[in-house]
Order: sequence, then C-alpha cells, then structure tokens
Amino acid sequence: MTSSPRATLGLMFRLELAESLRSRWFHFYSVVLIGLMLLLILTGVSESRVLGFTGLSRLLVTYIQIAMAVLPLFIIVVTARSMVGDREAGNLEYMLAFPVSLSAWFWGRFFARLVLILTPVIIALAIAAAYGAVKGHEIPWNHVLLYAGLVAALSTCFLGLGFLLSTISRSTEVALGASMVIWLLLVALLDLLLLSIMIRSQFPPEYVVGIALANPLQSFRTASMILFDPQLILLGPASYVILDAFGVVGYVVWAMVYPTILGLLFAALGYWRFRKTDLV
Repeated sequence: MTSSPRATLGLMFRLELAESLRSRWFHFYSVVLIGLMLLLILTGVSESRVLGFTGLSRLLVTYIQIAMAVLPLFIIVVTARSMVGDREAGNLEYMLAFPVSLSAWFWGRFFARLVLILTPVIIALAIAAAYGAVKGHEIPWNHVLLYAGLVAALSTCFLGLGFLLSTISRSTEVALGASMVIWLLLVALLDLLLLSIMIRSQFPPEYVVGIALANPLQSFRTASMILFDPQLILLGPASYVILDAFGVVGYVVWAMVYPTILGLLFAALGYWRFRKTDLV
C-alpha cells in the first residue's frame, strides 16, 4: 500500500527529529545557546545600563548580538556535511532502498532541522522572559516575538544555504571548507570591503547600503538594533538611507521576509541539484 506524500513527509520529519535528538551536535548546540542565556543572566547584564538599555531589553540585545555570530556558523557547518556525509558513509543508498520519495526525504530533513535549530533559541528567550518576570522587569513581549521571528528567518536562510552546499559538494572536506569561507565572508569581510569602496571612490552611498543589506547577517543585525533604537543612531549617516527607503516597520518586515525567501530558494536549488545528480 502506497502512503500519501503528506504521510511520507511526516514520517521522514519524525525520523529526522528522532535521529537528531540522539546526536551530539544537537546536544552541544542546545547547551551553547541556552547556556549563553544563563551566563548572561548570572553575570547581571540585565542590571547594567549601556546606551540607555537596561533590564530585559539589555539582556535581549546582548544575547541576540552574540547569537548572530554563533547561530549561522553552527547551522551552515553542521548542515553542509549532512547529505554529503550520508553519501560517503553509504547511508543515503540505504535510505533510497525504501519506498520514500526524494522530495519527502529532502524536505522532511529540512523542516525537522529547522524545528531543532529554533527550539533552543525559543527556550532561551522563554528563560529570559521568566527571569524578567521574577525580577520584576517589564517584559517587552513584542520584542521577544520579533526576535524569535528574526532568528527563524536567519536560521531558514543559512539552513537552506547549508543544504545547497551539501548537495553540490563532492566530499565532506569541500563542504566544510566552503561553509567556513562563506561564513567568514558574510561576517568579517563584506562590511570592511564595502567601507573601503565607499571611502576610496565616490560610489553612491545608497548602493553601498543596499549591497550591505543584501547580506542576511547585516539585515538581521540592523533589524535587531532598530527594535530598541528606532532612529538607528548607532549606524550613523547610513540610518537616513535605510529609514527613508523602508521605515521602521518596513525594515523589520524586510529583515524577516528576505532571509526566509532566500533560504527557501537555496533549499529549492539544493533539491533540484539533489534530483539531477548521481545520488550514490
């Protein structure tokens, strides 16, 4: 009896969840993200005042900025070696022996990993909200929910990129190397290169800012700042270009929608490549 596509997708989703919950990468990832929130709470970040931020707002700002560097790196490194690693170990050939469609296998893994990636972040934000309630701080629920949405968008983007790298790489070493180069380019090099272009040439600043915002990490960083600094004073003159083009609400929507669409597009390209290539 042939199962429906939805039932097969659900089966692969549950299988990937069960397998990942037993793996060390998920345990380590959860400890890092939840432990980071607990560490910030223990160090009394919420009691300090920096640039006018205090209480739970200060705690959330600090956590989300640190998570911005840790989260994409972990996602892309772990995901980029998933399918190419299964191919090298022979697990892919074993799974394809079962009556499971390629689409169910691919997208079941994708959405299961997305849920697993977001779960520790949601738990960390819930811990922060509970801590704020105990300490009597005002809980900015709209900011908590918007941060959760921004993290979900960023996770979707880098998860899709990781799946794409995993399908086009021929070995685990190539996948890991490519993921590290891309992460380094997005985090460390892109802003510096854009600044040098702006200084050394009379390039229109609107185009430079537009290229910078095409970087999903930069979009995430700016959106996390705009929630507590609606005038984007910390960005300097670039804030005028961003606010004139988007506005506060428009930019937050952009920072959520753009990385999500980009990640799904990466995943779709990975699936297309997965179907066309030699799977074993």
